[in-house]
Amino acid sequence: MTMNLPQDPIMLLSYVNTQLRDNYGTLDDFCASAGVLREELEEKLRAVNYEYDEQANCFR
Repeated sequence: MTMNLPQDPIMLLSYVNTQLRDNYGTLDDFCASAGVLREELEEKLRAVNYEYDEQANCFR
């Protein structure tokens, strides 16, 4: 099942970071559960100058 993620990049950032903090140990776990491609998600957030920090398990 594919989740309906926010389209606005800043809302997406907030949503994904909250999910990572509260429910998922890795970005790969979140992407698998949400049914989204990690590369596409990272590309959308990179467009607003955020990169995934694996050690912190969040986008910064």
